[in-house]
Amino acid sequence: MEKTLPPIPVKRYFTIGEVGELCGVKPHVLRYWEQEFTQLRPMKRRGNRRYYQHHEVLMIRRIRDLLYDQGFTISGARNKLQELVQGERDRRKAGVVPLEGMEAVEIDQEEFDAAIHQEEGKTSPEAEPKAAARTVDPSQLLHLRRELFEIRELLTIGR
Repeated sequence: MEKTLPPIPVKRYFTIGEVGELCGVKPHVLRYWEQEFTQLRPMKRRGNRRYYQHHEVLMIRRIRDLLYDQGFTISGARNKLQELVQGERDRRKAGVVPLEGMEAVEIDQEEFDAAIHQEEGKTSPEAEPKAAARTVDPSQLLHLRRELFEIRELLTIGR
């Protein structure tokens, strides 16, 4: 029986507890999946606290679907994800998808810390001038565009 998952809120980073609730899996399962699926690489901060980005939440939902709903083994799900990544690369080469699909996004540590401080209601003194200097961050727009392509891919799986 397929579980209906809650919508993913519009925010930049998610804790392991939030991801567990959004994806219907327990935190220890997420930590295990990080070992099994190399595509899952959450940012780690003080005390090894994990912070997942939106595209990683989508990937976890995809992994959950493959394992729990479609009945794949870990190995089979890993192979299926690799096929999907290769398909994305092939479509990108063919000019169908101009941006990366499921590949890791490089993160600037200073930008990450500033975003976490902002979400925690704090401000990072070194991040304030950087944030005030721009109104629209082009990398955020690219990141959003990648996420939209991933959502489109999720919607077309199984059709």
